[in-house]
Amino acid sequence: MKEYSSFEILGPIMVGPSSSHTAGACKIARLAAKICPDDYESVEFYLHGSFAFTYKGHGTDRALLGGIMGFKTYDSSIRNAYEIANERGIKYSFIPMNLGENYHPNTVKIKFNYKDRDSEYVIGSSIGGGNMKIVDINGIQVDYDGKFPTLLFQYPEQKGVIADVSTILAKESYNIESINTSKDELTNIVTLTVELDEGASESVLNKLLNNSRYITSKYVEV
Repeated sequence: MKEYSSFEILGPIMVGPSSSHTAGACKIARLAAKICPDDYESVEFYLHGSFAFTYKGHGTDRALLGGIMGFKTYDSSIRNAYEIANERGIKYSFIPMNLGENYHPNTVKIKFNYKDRDSEYVIGSSIGGGNMKIVDINGIQVDYDGKFPTLLFQYPEQKGVIADVSTILAKESYNIESINTSKDELTNIVTLTVELDEGASESVLNKLLNNSRYITSKYVEV
């Protein structure tokens, strides 16, 4: 007889009704807001697949709004996400859209618009049971589930970046949970994702992130 975990039986702790359409959506938006700068002027949610057809009935819209405001899946404030977002002066829009056949049916593209610089976006998929993964950051394909403290770097393809990052972490006695790279073949921009088994200190982040070789360098805490 197969053994089941309590998560598989009970599901995630959340504001319902759906682990995929609310909990997963909330996690995607919350992580997207950590990846992208928070001084955005407006945010657009491009809803793909079943998200596009059922986002109102399943509360995906409220979960996404709550997520970008930092609410966790079990925060009852999600039910009042529209009112809270309006009170905070957040400009938002929901746009049903076909993102393409390569994406999971429960997928959203979250685009953050800024006053004095280019927009940034994150694409994430809710893959069931409240689980999700980030699959695209500003046009670079990634595979990131947000379960570990993570360093994200984007830079023009060059030698030595992985070695430098690994050396700094090793000298500071950090263990790397996983390390992955992906490259945009058109631009030769590389995204390096480094998951740690513990949170990074401010001193090590200063050593890692403040380097002119990076187009983008971010730390995402969980």
